[in-house]
Amino acid sequence: MNAMTDEEYMQLALIEARKAENLDEVPIGAVVVYQGEVISAAHNLRESTKDPAGHAEFLALKRASEKLGAWRLSGCTVYVTLEPCVMCAGLMHQARIDRCVYGAPDPKAGALGTLYAIHADERLNHTFEVNSGICQNECANLLSNFFARKRKKAQ
Repeated sequence: MNAMTDEEYMQLALIEARKAENLDEVPIGAVVVYQGEVISAAHNLRESTKDPAGHAEFLALKRASEKLGAWRLSGCTVYVTLEPCVMCAGLMHQARIDRCVYGAPDPKAGALGTLYAIHADERLNHTFEVNSGICQNECANLLSNFFARKRKKAQ
């Protein structure tokens, strides 16, 4: 089987994001790919689980570790619809991923290029590749429409 493109993997992350939206969670989704195979997928569950670590990429990385039976996720690429925060970028660093691909930048919390560059900080003992802007408009629109609906309900 041929490996899918970054755009195709991001579409899988968007499916996860829509699952979060259906639960009235912030619509962020993530998938982890190893050797061309999706080994885990997750979406935000912070509100549902009352867990501050309930971020899509955090959950997807934990599931990937369970699947591979290792904490070290060398060879893995994480696809996530929104630029990871400091916590999730730090977990990617700790897990030793090879690459993160994200859709929309996060001007309020982005830690892979917008506010911080955890992935490229050579003071740390691991760096990893980042590709941004994959399906950016679709990812950003999903989030902005979600928050527009929330604001409208609050009025």
